[in-house]
Amino acid sequence: MASRAELSNFLAEVERRAYKQALYAVRDEDAALDIVQDSMMRLSEKYGDRPAAELPLLFQRILQNAIRDHYRRSRTKAERFTSLTAFEGDDENPADPLETLELNDDISPFAAPHTALLRAETLTLVEEALQKLPPRQREAFLLRYWEGLDIAETAAAMGCTEGSVKTHCSRATHTLAVALDAKGIRP
Repeated sequence: MASRAELSNFLAEVERRAYKQALYAVRDEDAALDIVQDSMMRLSEKYGDRPAAELPLLFQRILQNAIRDHYRRSRTKAERFTSLTAFEGDDENPADPLETLELNDDISPFAAPHTALLRAETLTLVEEALQKLPPRQREAFLLRYWEGLDIAETAAAMGCTEGSVKTHCSRATHTLAVALDAKGIRP
C-alpha cells in the first residue's frame, strides 16, 4: 500500500514529464494541463491504495486513456459544431521561452552562455522532432526512453503487444535520427 507521502512524491516527480507527454499529444497547453490534472486525480482517488511500485504503470495507463478521451471528445465536438476560431484572427500568444526551459542541476550556473544557448536550441529541435512523430510512435518512444518503462510495461500502458512497442520505438528512433541529422545534430 502506498502511503500518502509516497503517492504525493510520485505525483510531484511525474507531473512535468506527464505534462510534456500530454502537450506533445494534444498540442494545447490548457488541454494538456487538464489531462494531467484529471489523470492525477483519478490515480489518487481510484488507485491510491495500491502499492507504490504499481503507481508508474497505472498512471501511464490513465494518462494515455485521458489523451485518447480528449481526442474522442474533440472529434465529436468538431462533428457537431462549427469552430468559431475559423472566423477569428491569428491572435496566438507565443509561449515565453524562459518558462519552457528546465533547470538542470548537472550544469554549472557559470557555464559559458554559448553552451547554454546550444543546449536550449538542441532541446527545442528535439521537441519539434518529437511533435512530428505519429502519435503511437511518440507514445512508445516517450514511455520507453523518457519514462524508462520496459517493453512489457510499455505494451501494457499502450494496450498493444510487445512486438508493436518494438516496432514503434524502432521507427521513432529512426525518424528522430534522420530529422535531427538533417538539422546537424549527431550523437
